[in-house]
Amino acid sequence: MKNHVIIGSRGSDLALWQAHFVQKQLSDIGVNSTIEIIKTKGDTIQHLSFDKIEGKGFFTKEIEEALLAGTIDLAVHSHKDLETQSPEGLTIAAVSERADARELLLIHPSAFEASAPWQFKKNARIGTSSARRKAQLLHARPDAIAVDIRGNVPTRVQKLRNGDFDAILLAKAGVDRLQLSLSDLHVLPLDVNELVPAPAQGALAIQTRSDDVQLIEKLNALNSAQVQRNIHIERKVLNRMQGGCQLPLGVHAIYQNNQFHVWVAFAKSWNEPVLKFELTGTDDLQLIEQILQRIQQS
Repeated sequence: MKNHVIIGSRGSDLALWQAHFVQKQLSDIGVNSTIEIIKTKGDTIQHLSFDKIEGKGFFTKEIEEALLAGTIDLAVHSHKDLETQSPEGLTIAAVSERADARELLLIHPSAFEASAPWQFKKNARIGTSSARRKAQLLHARPDAIAVDIRGNVPTRVQKLRNGDFDAILLAKAGVDRLQLSLSDLHVLPLDVNELVPAPAQGALAIQTRSDDVQLIEKLNALNSAQVQRNIHIERKVLNRMQGGCQLPLGVHAIYQNNQFHVWVAFAKSWNEPVLKFELTGTDDLQLIEQILQRIQQS
């Protein structure tokens, strides 16, 4: 194996945090690396919400192309951004330990209402470009107004501070990783049964070329086998539903007391009724079939 590898990453603060996190892990197992920033379609198109951008993999495609071309050796992704089927010639060599997968609702002080569900005032404008978040938001608070928001995490938080929105929804893992100061805002973590996270939310995926056997063997030291099993359930459901970021589907699995516990939320589109349910079981493949059956019967 060569003594130095090149890590491909998006250029946002969060993506670079993730790349540097993996770079440190690589150093710990004796692999030296540098980081190369690659701009993706999702970074370039900032005026459209995710469900209006054509195609799939708009935060990953250009990075995967660089991997296949050999200009980088591995890529670090937010696992939830990846297509459920790896392109031919690429593989997920390792899955990180999972950060807190919950959603975070950040509320402007002027819109805070402690006694209300989700603690924001009536008819509040809530910033999110996720069809999954919109659907579950309106399920919990039909009076809310879902408004598209784009930009990286600090940019979205600043838009909230500026009063462009009454509240915004973000992945808690990203906010935690960036260690943002939120003391001037009301911060409400939403339990997974209140707003079901995206499949693989909170986990990082380390992607390589399938034939880079020596690097794959090295990366096995960074892999979390249990997280890999949990997100296999989540992503397999997404795969079987033929969905991506445009599909209003939340699936979150944990393994506890010798069994899987899975939360699911699904809507046909962001402004249609939401089906929510929980399942437990010891057989992951059986659980996947049960989830799909419940969705198809809805």
